[in-house]
Amino acid sequence: MLRLLLQWLLSAVSLTVLSNFLPGFRINNFGTAIVVAAVYGVLHVLLFKFLALLAFIPRLLTFGLFDFVINAFLLFLTDKLVDGFKIDNLLITLVAAVLLAILNSIWRLLLPF
Repeated sequence: MLRLLLQWLLSAVSLTVLSNFLPGFRINNFGTAIVVAAVYGVLHVLLFKFLALLAFIPRLLTFGLFDFVINAFLLFLTDKLVDGFKIDNLLITLVAAVLLAILNSIWRLLLPF
């Protein structure tokens, strides 16, 4: 349970960092980042495996890189569901999904419990 809470908070930190450095990716405040991290996490748990199954051929042909497109779609859905969170265009969404995956991987490497 503690690990889940820590991952949630670190995802919120990652989203805040992205909003500070990525133009076109805006989050109003850290409270909104926590909500965005929660909604994105729930969407990821509920939809990722289903979407990955639907996109089996593109995932196979791109050696798994299509997962970033799926994550970008989930980030796009999160943008539409959460007030105070805005992504300007599709390219920013894709870049943010890649950077978010990288930042969250770094957090997992630094805190392996």
